[in-house]
Amino acid sequence: MTVDWALLDHAAEEPVKVGDMVSADAGGLPIYRVVAFEAGRAWVAAAQGAPARALPLAAFRWRGTQA
Repeated sequence: MTVDWALLDHAAEEPVKVGDMVSADAGGLPIYRVVAFEAGRAWVAAAQGAPARALPLAAFRWRGTQA
């Protein structure tokens, strides 16, 4: 799977959506998939079936899309 990375615009109305891939580093690991939102935090999972955890959205700088 090839992923194109774009700088996450935290000022945007919807910087990410459920289903988006996010990372602290472009192409870096770990890569998370957003599964839900709650009070400024994103619930993310590192792999399908992995337990989700809540992290501040500000912890992520990159949003990925499949190329």
